[in-house]
Amino acid sequence: MNRPRALRPGDHIRVVTPASGLTREQVVRATQVLENEGYQVTFAEHAFAMTGFLAGPDEDRAADLMEAFLDPNVDAVVCSRGGYGCARLFPYLDLDAMAASGKLFAGFSDITTLHLALNQRGLPTLHAPMLLTLGSDREPWVWESFLGQLKGDVSTPATAPRGVTKVGGVAEGVVTGGCMILICDAIGTPNAMAARGKIVLLEDVDEQPHRIDAMLTHLLNTNSLDGAAGIVVGEMTRTDDRIDPKIGGTPWREMVMERLGPLEIPMIFDYPMGHAAQMLSLPLGIRARLDADAGTLTYLEPLCAVAS
Repeated sequence: MNRPRALRPGDHIRVVTPASGLTREQVVRATQVLENEGYQVTFAEHAFAMTGFLAGPDEDRAADLMEAFLDPNVDAVVCSRGGYGCARLFPYLDLDAMAASGKLFAGFSDITTLHLALNQRGLPTLHAPMLLTLGSDREPWVWESFLGQLKGDVSTPATAPRGVTKVGGVAEGVVTGGCMILICDAIGTPNAMAARGKIVLLEDVDEQPHRIDAMLTHLLNTNSLDGAAGIVVGEMTRTDDRIDPKIGGTPWREMVMERLGPLEIPMIFDYPMGHAAQMLSLPLGIRARLDADAGTLTYLEPLCAVAS
């Protein structure tokens, strides 16, 4: 395992946009907070490019990522937003070199694609809100979690809500997962999620109920959850709002329980992560303990090496 170094004041954060585009104005608030913490924040050359639903051509977005990971003057790589497009970058990325760099890497949503690939190569990463996400009002514990993780603090803020017990019990294992549609998209590729012995995070956004059912069914039919130690479900954001009255639908919590309950492993719902209105920053690729009875996820090892 190649743990990234915890950040300290004066360190350099490079912001990249590996998926969909955004404007500079959308990241002003989060940038100011990071700068007030004492970090130097710079933006990749194509961070504000826009080409359709992508932040510029694949080659440019990939080049920005490679430069950020390989630049010895960059200490952390933070994504500006998700959207869509990370999987298109694989032909242009040296994932082994990215993982070997030991850079702290943060993001979520479409960034799940890159988390899976880098974790597989031994680099723990951070499933965390991005600059676009942090441009909206957030509870103080959201900032406490995010800024604390950058400094190497893997503890959960005391004021953060707990998950809801669905299947009781305690499980320990390396944490993996993220946005469910990206986990499904990775099946059959060299970067597919390996769940055996691990605690799997699952969440998604703006999917119709039948699509949530389809993804869960695909995970089961492809044996992608075989041997998982436990499951942490954030929420399927706005899915219940998308029930089509012409065909009917099932509330997402009932649907997920019907599909995953028979696995009979510790499981919680509504854990504050991912596309939820308020979210924790959660390391991926290191061990944690899921206490489903208490609704907690407690990390058992550090994400970052101590700053030298």
